[in-house]
Amino acid sequence: MHVLETFALNGRTALVTGGAGLYGRQIVESLAEAGAQVFVASRSIGLLEEVAGQMRADGLNVCALCFDQGDESSVLALRDEIIKRAGKLDILVNNAVLRPMKGFDDDASAFAESMNVNATGLFVITRAMGDVMAQSGGGSIINIGSIQGMAGPDPTIYRGTNMSGWVPDYFFHKGGMINFTRFVASYYGSRGIRCNCVSPGGFLTEGMPQAFVQQYSDRTFLGRLAGPADLKGIITFLASDASLYITAANIPVDGGYTAK
Repeated sequence: MHVLETFALNGRTALVTGGAGLYGRQIVESLAEAGAQVFVASRSIGLLEEVAGQMRADGLNVCALCFDQGDESSVLALRDEIIKRAGKLDILVNNAVLRPMKGFDDDASAFAESMNVNATGLFVITRAMGDVMAQSGGGSIINIGSIQGMAGPDPTIYRGTNMSGWVPDYFFHKGGMINFTRFVASYYGSRGIRCNCVSPGGFLTEGMPQAFVQQYSDRTFLGRLAGPADLKGIITFLASDASLYITAANIPVDGGYTAK
Protein backbone atom coordinates (compact mmCIF):
# COMPACT_ATOMS: atom_id res chain seq x y z
CA MET A 1 0.00 0.00 0.00
CA HIS A 2 1.25 3.48 -0.89
CA VAL A 3 2.04 5.46 2.24
CA LEU A 4 -0.53 8.16 1.46
CA GLU A 5 -3.23 5.51 1.26
CA THR A 6 -2.60 4.60 4.90
CA PHE A 7 -3.98 7.99 5.92
CA ALA A 8 -7.35 7.36 4.24
CA LEU A 9 -10.41 6.75 6.43
CA ASN A 10 -12.80 5.51 3.77
CA GLY A 11 -15.34 3.11 5.26
CA ARG A 12 -14.55 4.16 8.85
CA THR A 13 -17.07 5.48 11.35
CA ALA A 14 -16.00 8.16 13.81
CA LEU A 15 -17.52 9.85 16.84
CA VAL A 16 -16.28 13.27 17.92
CA THR A 17 -17.67 14.72 21.13
CA GLY A 18 -17.97 18.48 21.52
CA GLY A 19 -17.34 19.20 17.85
CA ALA A 20 -18.58 22.79 17.60
CA GLY A 21 -15.77 24.49 19.51
CA LEU A 22 -12.41 25.95 18.54
CA TYR A 23 -10.65 22.64 18.04
CA GLY A 24 -13.74 20.51 17.49
CA ARG A 25 -14.59 21.86 14.07
CA GLN A 26 -11.20 21.11 12.57
CA ILE A 27 -11.19 17.65 14.18
CA VAL A 28 -14.53 16.79 12.58
CA GLU A 29 -13.51 18.29 9.27
CA SER A 30 -10.21 16.41 9.14
CA LEU A 31 -11.83 13.02 9.73
CA ALA A 32 -14.59 13.67 7.21
CA GLU A 33 -12.18 15.00 4.58
CA ALA A 34 -10.16 11.78 4.98
CA GLY A 35 -13.29 9.79 4.10
CA ALA A 36 -14.89 8.85 7.42
CA GLN A 37 -18.55 8.94 8.32
CA VAL A 38 -18.49 11.32 11.29
CA PHE A 39 -20.98 11.62 14.11
CA VAL A 40 -20.49 14.75 16.18
CA ALA A 41 -22.23 14.99 19.54
CA SER A 42 -22.74 17.48 22.37
CA ARG A 43 -25.44 19.17 24.42
CA SER A 44 -25.47 22.22 22.10
CA ILE A 45 -27.38 20.49 19.33
CA GLY A 46 -28.45 23.73 17.61
CA LEU A 47 -24.92 24.95 17.02
CA LEU A 48 -23.82 21.42 16.20
CA GLU A 49 -26.51 21.06 13.52
CA GLU A 50 -25.33 24.31 11.99
CA VAL A 51 -21.73 23.09 11.84
CA ALA A 52 -22.73 19.68 10.46
CA GLY A 53 -24.98 21.31 7.87
CA GLN A 54 -22.15 23.52 6.62
CA MET A 55 -19.88 20.50 6.27
CA ARG A 56 -22.54 18.44 4.46
CA ALA A 57 -22.91 21.36 2.03
CA ASP A 58 -19.22 20.87 1.27
CA GLY A 59 -19.82 17.19 0.52
CA LEU A 60 -18.69 15.77 3.85
CA ASN A 61 -20.52 12.96 5.68
CA VAL A 62 -21.22 14.59 9.06
CA CYS A 63 -24.23 14.01 11.33
CA ALA A 64 -25.03 15.86 14.57
CA LEU A 65 -26.40 14.02 17.61
CA CYS A 66 -27.35 15.26 21.07
CA PHE A 67 -25.88 13.84 24.28
CA ASP A 68 -24.85 14.85 27.79
CA GLN A 69 -21.48 13.48 28.87
CA GLY A 70 -22.44 14.01 32.51
CA ASP A 71 -25.36 11.56 32.21
CA GLU A 72 -24.50 7.88 31.74
CA SER A 73 -27.92 7.06 30.30
CA SER A 74 -27.37 9.73 27.64
CA VAL A 75 -23.95 8.26 26.80
CA LEU A 76 -25.45 4.78 26.40
CA ALA A 77 -28.28 6.15 24.25
CA LEU A 78 -25.67 7.78 22.00
CA ARG A 79 -23.84 4.47 21.75
CA ASP A 80 -27.02 2.66 20.74
CA GLU A 81 -27.90 5.33 18.16
CA ILE A 82 -24.50 5.02 16.49
CA ILE A 83 -24.78 1.23 16.39
CA LYS A 84 -28.28 1.57 14.92
CA ARG A 85 -27.13 3.97 12.20
CA ALA A 86 -23.66 2.66 11.37
CA GLY A 87 -23.42 -0.81 12.93
CA LYS A 88 -19.91 -0.15 14.24
CA LEU A 89 -17.46 2.44 15.51
CA ASP A 90 -13.82 2.72 14.45
CA ILE A 91 -12.70 6.07 15.86
CA LEU A 92 -13.55 7.94 19.06
CA VAL A 93 -12.29 11.47 19.70
CA ASN A 94 -12.90 12.61 23.27
CA ASN A 95 -13.01 16.35 22.73
CA ALA A 96 -15.98 17.46 24.90
CA VAL A 97 -15.09 19.59 27.91
CA LEU A 98 -17.05 21.54 30.50
CA ARG A 99 -15.45 24.69 31.97
CA PRO A 100 -17.58 25.66 35.01
CA MET A 101 -14.68 27.03 37.08
CA LYS A 102 -13.51 30.56 36.45
CA GLY A 103 -11.05 30.91 39.32
CA PHE A 104 -9.32 29.21 42.26
CA ASP A 105 -11.80 30.63 44.80
CA ASP A 106 -14.94 29.29 43.08
CA ASP A 107 -17.34 27.17 45.13
CA ALA A 108 -16.32 23.52 45.39
CA SER A 109 -19.58 22.56 43.66
CA ALA A 110 -18.12 23.93 40.41
CA PHE A 111 -15.12 21.60 40.78
CA ALA A 112 -17.46 18.66 41.41
CA GLU A 113 -19.55 19.54 38.35
CA SER A 114 -16.40 19.64 36.24
CA MET A 115 -15.25 16.26 37.50
CA ASN A 116 -18.63 14.68 36.76
CA VAL A 117 -18.32 15.55 33.07
CA ASN A 118 -14.58 15.73 32.49
CA ALA A 119 -13.46 12.77 34.60
CA THR A 120 -16.39 10.42 35.29
CA GLY A 121 -18.00 11.26 31.96
CA LEU A 122 -14.73 10.69 30.10
CA PHE A 123 -14.45 7.25 31.67
CA VAL A 124 -18.07 6.35 30.90
CA ILE A 125 -18.00 7.29 27.23
CA THR A 126 -14.56 5.72 26.67
CA ARG A 127 -15.72 2.43 28.18
CA ALA A 128 -19.03 2.44 26.30
CA MET A 129 -17.52 3.23 22.91
CA GLY A 130 -14.36 1.21 23.54
CA ASP A 131 -16.41 -1.92 24.05
CA VAL A 132 -18.21 -1.27 20.75
CA MET A 133 -14.90 -0.80 18.97
CA ALA A 134 -13.57 -4.02 20.48
CA GLN A 135 -16.54 -5.87 19.02
CA SER A 136 -15.82 -4.26 15.64
CA GLY A 137 -12.26 -5.58 15.62
CA GLY A 138 -10.33 -2.57 16.92
CA GLY A 139 -9.85 1.09 16.21
CA SER A 140 -8.41 4.33 17.54
CA ILE A 141 -9.30 6.43 20.58
CA ILE A 142 -7.93 9.97 20.62
CA ASN A 143 -8.17 12.05 23.78
CA ILE A 144 -7.91 15.81 23.37
CA GLY A 145 -5.86 17.02 26.29
CA SER A 146 -4.05 20.32 26.76
CA ILE A 147 -0.63 21.71 27.53
CA GLN A 148 -2.25 22.62 30.84
CA GLY A 149 -2.19 18.91 31.62
CA MET A 150 1.57 18.92 31.08
CA ALA A 151 2.77 22.13 32.76
CA GLY A 152 1.70 24.44 35.54
CA PRO A 153 0.19 27.87 34.87
CA ASP A 154 2.58 30.63 33.84
CA PRO A 155 1.25 33.95 35.19
CA THR A 156 3.71 35.96 33.07
CA ILE A 157 1.74 35.33 29.87
CA TYR A 158 -1.26 37.12 31.39
CA ARG A 159 0.54 40.31 32.46
CA GLY A 160 -1.30 43.48 31.47
CA THR A 161 -4.61 41.64 30.89
CA ASN A 162 -7.66 40.65 32.93
CA MET A 163 -6.98 36.98 32.09
CA SER A 164 -5.56 34.33 34.41
CA GLY A 165 -4.77 30.64 34.44
CA TRP A 166 -6.01 29.85 37.95
CA VAL A 167 -8.56 27.17 36.97
CA PRO A 168 -7.65 24.09 39.04
CA ASP A 169 -10.22 21.71 37.63
CA TYR A 170 -8.91 22.04 34.07
CA PHE A 171 -5.31 21.35 35.10
CA PHE A 172 -6.51 18.44 37.23
CA HIS A 173 -8.52 16.59 34.62
CA LYS A 174 -6.25 17.32 31.64
CA GLY A 175 -3.29 15.96 33.63
CA GLY A 176 -5.33 12.90 34.58
CA MET A 177 -6.39 12.40 30.98
CA ILE A 178 -2.80 11.75 29.94
CA ASN A 179 -2.36 8.83 32.32
CA PHE A 180 -5.91 7.61 31.66
CA THR A 181 -4.82 7.40 28.02
CA ARG A 182 -2.07 4.98 29.03
CA PHE A 183 -4.54 2.92 31.05
CA VAL A 184 -6.99 2.66 28.14
CA ALA A 185 -4.18 1.79 25.73
CA SER A 186 -3.16 -1.08 28.02
CA TYR A 187 -6.70 -2.29 28.72
CA TYR A 188 -7.86 -2.38 25.09
CA GLY A 189 -4.54 -3.04 23.37
CA SER A 190 -4.98 -6.79 23.08
CA ARG A 191 -8.26 -6.16 21.26
CA GLY A 192 -6.70 -4.02 18.56
CA ILE A 193 -7.57 -0.61 19.98
CA ARG A 194 -4.98 2.13 20.21
CA CYS A 195 -5.41 5.10 22.52
CA ASN A 196 -3.39 8.31 22.29
CA CYS A 197 -3.63 11.82 23.66
CA VAL A 198 -3.13 15.08 21.77
CA SER A 199 -2.28 18.09 23.95
CA PRO A 200 -2.87 21.33 22.02
CA GLY A 201 -1.60 24.75 22.96
CA GLY A 202 -3.57 27.98 22.97
CA PHE A 203 -5.82 28.87 20.02
CA LEU A 204 -5.79 32.38 18.59
CA THR A 205 -9.21 34.02 18.71
CA GLU A 206 -10.57 37.46 17.89
CA GLY A 207 -10.64 39.76 20.88
CA MET A 208 -7.64 38.27 22.67
CA PRO A 209 -5.65 41.05 24.37
CA GLN A 210 -2.59 41.88 22.30
CA ALA A 211 -0.41 41.65 25.41
CA PHE A 212 -1.48 38.04 25.92
CA VAL A 213 -0.98 37.14 22.26
CA GLN A 214 2.55 38.54 22.29
CA GLN A 215 3.54 37.08 25.65
CA TYR A 216 2.11 33.65 24.82
CA SER A 217 3.72 33.66 21.37
CA ASP A 218 7.07 34.49 22.91
CA ARG A 219 6.80 31.30 25.00
CA THR A 220 6.69 29.14 21.86
CA PHE A 221 9.43 28.21 19.41
CA LEU A 222 7.24 29.05 16.41
CA GLY A 223 6.22 32.47 17.73
CA ARG A 224 2.45 32.09 17.45
CA LEU A 225 -0.72 30.57 18.85
CA ALA A 226 -2.51 27.72 17.11
CA GLY A 227 -4.80 28.30 14.13
CA PRO A 228 -7.84 26.66 12.51
CA ALA A 229 -5.93 23.83 10.77
CA ASP A 230 -3.10 22.97 13.17
CA LEU A 231 -4.76 19.84 14.60
CA LYS A 232 -6.00 18.34 11.34
CA GLY A 233 -2.81 16.47 10.44
CA ILE A 234 -2.20 14.83 13.82
CA ILE A 235 -5.85 13.80 14.18
CA THR A 236 -5.93 12.17 10.75
CA PHE A 237 -2.61 10.46 11.46
CA LEU A 238 -3.68 8.99 14.81
CA ALA A 239 -7.09 7.92 13.49
CA SER A 240 -5.63 6.14 10.48
CA ASP A 241 -3.50 3.09 9.69
CA ALA A 242 -0.51 5.40 9.32
CA SER A 243 -0.12 5.19 13.12
CA LEU A 244 -0.86 1.50 13.65
CA TYR A 245 2.11 0.98 15.99
CA ILE A 246 1.58 4.11 18.09
CA THR A 247 -0.38 3.84 21.32
CA ALA A 248 -0.28 5.30 24.84
CA ALA A 249 1.47 8.43 23.52
CA ASN A 250 0.85 12.03 24.53
CA ILE A 251 1.69 14.36 21.66
CA PRO A 252 1.90 18.10 22.33
CA VAL A 253 0.75 20.25 19.40
CA ASP A 254 1.87 23.54 20.88
CA GLY A 255 4.49 25.20 18.73
CA GLY A 256 7.13 24.18 21.27
CA TYR A 257 5.45 25.83 24.28
CA THR A 258 6.05 22.93 26.66
CA ALA A 259 9.61 22.34 25.44
CA LYS A 260 10.84 25.85 26.17
